[in-house]
Amino acid sequence: MRSSGFGGAQVRAGRRRRTEQPPTIGGHGSEGPAPPHERGSAAAEFAVAVPVVVLVLACCLGAIQVASQQIRLTDAAADAARTLARGDPPAVAAARVHRVASSAAMSTSMSGDFVCVQLSAPAGFGPAAIAGVRVRASGCALAGGL
Repeated sequence: MRSSGFGGAQVRAGRRRRTEQPPTIGGHGSEGPAPPHERGSAAAEFAVAVPVVVLVLACCLGAIQVASQQIRLTDAAADAARTLARGDPPAVAAARVHRVASSAAMSTSMSGDFVCVQLSAPAGFGPAAIAGVRVRASGCALAGGL
């Protein structure tokens, strides 16, 4: 069957047969299995990628842990500063700090009418602990305040 197309050209009606096969996921089309030099490449790539992903996740979890420790130390320093500002003995403030961070070192100072507490503790988790990172926090309160 022939029909007239634009400009008087003859066009064959019907479906056109495909001559090429679409590529498959492996990229080999209908050639069959992968060539011998490419066998196992996916397993090798996976073996390299898994440790990298695990290392990145460990670093992320370590960073979250250190940030959480920083927040706890900041709260403990503010609580200790308020305790000292009320006139309680330093042993009471140290006991409050010890409940939150047992390995924290505490130092106090007076700055005008303010009592300030500085805390320092080693990072407790992940690569930061291995590297010897110390987390520091401070808090101040008005002496004689409530």
